[in-house]
Amino acid sequence: MSTLTADLEADARTRPAPARTASFPETNVEQTPDGAFRRQRNWFTRRFGDGEGQVRPEPGRFVLLGNPGCGWARRQLIALRLVGLADAVPFVLLTGRDEKGWRIAPSGNDLAERFGTDLLNDFYRRTDPAFQGRGTSPTVLDLQTGLVVTNNYHPLSLDWETAWRPFHAAGAPDLYPEDLRQEIDLLNQQLFDDVNNGTYKVIFATSRGAAGAAKTVFEARLADYDFRLASRRYLFGDRLTDSDIRLFQTLSSFERGYRPGIAAIVGDENVRHVQDYPNLWAYARDLFAQGFVDDRELYFLGLLPGPSGEYLGGSLLVKDAKLPTPAESLAEWQEPAGREHLTGSPLYSGPGGGGSFELWRFA
Repeated sequence: MSTLTADLEADARTRPAPARTASFPETNVEQTPDGAFRRQRNWFTRRFGDGEGQVRPEPGRFVLLGNPGCGWARRQLIALRLVGLADAVPFVLLTGRDEKGWRIAPSGNDLAERFGTDLLNDFYRRTDPAFQGRGTSPTVLDLQTGLVVTNNYHPLSLDWETAWRPFHAAGAPDLYPEDLRQEIDLLNQQLFDDVNNGTYKVIFATSRGAAGAAKTVFEARLADYDFRLASRRYLFGDRLTDSDIRLFQTLSSFERGYRPGIAAIVGDENVRHVQDYPNLWAYARDLFAQGFVDDRELYFLGLLPGPSGEYLGGSLLVKDAKLPTPAESLAEWQEPAGREHLTGSPLYSGPGGGGSFELWRFA
C-alpha cells in the first residue's frame, strides 16, 4: 500500500509561504563568531524506556510529526519501517515552515481541532512555557496530553530500536547490537558532525572560510567511507545498523537537495557528486533497494510524482537548480548495486581506533 496519498500531496503543495533565508535563525542566530553554523540544541530530550524519568512505549499513544524532506525525520521513518513500528507510531506531516515555524498538516489527524492550533511551536510552548528557539522536524507528541515528548532526533532512532523492541515485527533486524553499540555511537557522532550536519555547515555558513572548511571535511568523510565500503557491504561489515540509516539520509538527498545549495556558494565545478565515490554510490543503491525509501519519501526527494502526476520539485534553497529529470535520477537509483557478495569485517581504523571506543558513552 502506497503511503503517498492525494491528501498528503495536497497538504505538501499548500505549504505556508517560505520565510526569507536571511531571516532563518540558522543564518542569524545559530552562528559562531567566525561565521560557522552551530545548530541549536534540542529542547525536549526525554527518552523512551522504563527507567526513571523515561517515557514508557505504548503503541498508538504517540505520533511522529515531521517532514520526509527533512533528513532527521526521514531517519526515524526508515528505522520505524525496518523494525515494523510504522503502524505503532503514526506519522503526521509538517507541511512547511515560515516565520511562525512549522505547521501541522490538516489531513489524517485531528490535532488542530483537539488542541486548538496547527503550529508546532504552540505545542512546544504548551509543554514548556520557557521554550525558546525553533521547533523542529521530527517531534514526538503524546496524543493523550498534547505535550511534546522529545524533539531530540540524535538518540530517537536508538529508542525505536531498543526500548520499543517488544513491539517489533517478527524477524526485525537488530540495528543497534550490544557488541557494537559504543562503536556505532562514535561513528554516529562523526556522521552527524561532518556528514548529516556537514551539508548545512556549508549552506548556512556566513563566511566563505567556514563554508570551505566544512566542505573539505564533508568530502574527506565521503572518501573515507568509500574506502571502508570497498570490502564491506555495510558500515559494520555484514550487519545493517543504525549508522547505515544515518549515512543514507544524506546520500539520498544530496544530489537533488544539498548539492545545488553548496554549488551556489562554491561553484558547481568545485562540488563532487555522490556518483564520484563508486563504492559509496553502489552502497546507497543497495540500501535504496532494501526499503530505505517508500513512495512518500520518494515524492519529497523529488523522484516520484504525486497522484496528480506533478512532482514536488525544487532544491534546498535553490529552486531553479539545473537537475536531471526526476525519471533520470530515479532510474540511476534503481540500477543494481551488485554488493550482495560482500561481507567484510566490522573492524575499521576509525573512529574509535586503538580502543578509544571503549571510553565512549552516548549521552
